[in-house]
Amino acid sequence: MGDVYQSYKELASGQIEGIDYQRLWRVSQCSTLLHLAIHGGGIEQGTTELADAAAADIHGFYTLDGFKSGTGTNAVLHVTSTRYDEPQALAMAKAATHTVSWHGASGTTPVTYLGGLDFNLRDQIGECLADAGFTVQIAGEEINGNDPLNICNRSSRGMGTQLELSTAQREAFFLNGDMSRPNRKNTTTAFTSYITAVKAGISKALVASGEG
Repeated sequence: MGDVYQSYKELASGQIEGIDYQRLWRVSQCSTLLHLAIHGGGIEQGTTELADAAAADIHGFYTLDGFKSGTGTNAVLHVTSTRYDEPQALAMAKAATHTVSWHGASGTTPVTYLGGLDFNLRDQIGECLADAGFTVQIAGEEINGNDPLNICNRSSRGMGTQLELSTAQREAFFLNGDMSRPNRKNTTTAFTSYITAVKAGISKALVASGEG
């Protein structure tokens, strides 16, 4: 099914902020790397929590957090990454030198699909995830995040990294595989290990680019 809304402006005219969704962000004073979860909350469950944890109190963080009630109702809040034009997110992306955009993919096998135009950052994160025991693959064309208009590539360098985590992989991060909103505060050791690996990959990428 295609998106109901073709831009954030359309979404904002059809949905009520504070009732159906919220935008959350933190601007970093010490880092030019940004973690994004534009399909957060109940849209692609677990991505807000992952981006938030990876950013911690060091990097920038932005999410559109969907919290409409009812199974599957948050899908209406999905605006594809190449059309995601929410002003705060765009401003933060343009101010960032590096971006990591977190997404949820379907799938009953735990896997992370790696994409985006920042191949150094993508590959360093992928290597650290693999070393930590997580399955990674280079994303296929339909989710590879290689379009320059994709918000992950709207950084000051015109490139970024996109992580697409299968449903099974995200379920592994929450107690009893329950990704409901109340339970997403109950993270597992796999969640911690995953975030640690992503942070290690970021550190290696920044060192390799002379910025670490």
